[in-house]
Amino acid sequence: MIIIEPHIHMFSRTTEDYLSMYEQGIRVTVEPSFWLGSPRRHPGTFWDYFDCILDFEAQRAERFGIDHYANIAVNPKEAEDIDLANATIDGMAPYWQHERCLAVGEIGYNLITPNEEAVFMRQLEIAKQHNYLVMIHTPHDTPQVSKKRGVERTIAVLRELGYDHDRIIIDHNTEDTMDLTRDADTWAGMTVYPYSKLNPVRCIDILKKWGLEKTMVNSSADWGVSDPTTLPKIAGHMRENGFTEAQIEKLLFDNPAAFYRQSGKFNPRLDLPFIHPSTYQR
Repeated sequence: MIIIEPHIHMFSRTTEDYLSMYEQGIRVTVEPSFWLGSPRRHPGTFWDYFDCILDFEAQRAERFGIDHYANIAVNPKEAEDIDLANATIDGMAPYWQHERCLAVGEIGYNLITPNEEAVFMRQLEIAKQHNYLVMIHTPHDTPQVSKKRGVERTIAVLRELGYDHDRIIIDHNTEDTMDLTRDADTWAGMTVYPYSKLNPVRCIDILKKWGLEKTMVNSSADWGVSDPTTLPKIAGHMRENGFTEAQIEKLLFDNPAAFYRQSGKFNPRLDLPFIHPSTYQR
């Protein structure tokens, strides 16, 4: 089957990862903007990164038969420097208008601070003004931060701004937040890791309870221990738990396609030729 990976940070992955993804059926990737491991200090460093994931990363993926898109934003993890965040947003219009940019994202909360909320709301207002899709990051549960509180505040902000919930995905849901996201009637994302956070067994249990409507799963596959071939593995777990092939295809292809087609830019090339690395010119 053909799989769409709706949230994966390929900037942090190797070409061998692309090879494995292609071999296991992944043909489309969407890369949201994220934190690069240390705080950026200039708007230009953000813009260079946006250029990279919109242009170079698309070319790198294409060599491996994978069609690559991106979502562009100031990630909440870099929202605390409010002056830098606003200066960056001031210059982001060309990146949101890029033919391979599908949504504003990831935006939202990391530590649920006033500065994060200001940056979140500014980008959300721009998205509403231009009818952009939105991908929302929710905070990780820590002793200092509650994911549930972050989702509650996110939904309150969405209601305050009156944004069309069909055009929003609230990501990184767990058992503690799916009821909130379902009640809000936004799209719901789940990020699955090999060991930490939401593992495959818990993901399957959530799918059994809450169903597949307006739901996506992803691997994120960022700097930590992660697996860019998580979604083919999720397909296997679903088969073992009685899901039909039609249901698996709905979750791993139909749903992300339906969400991203709302952008007007999502026309994935599913038959890109795979170019074997041995043929590359040096």
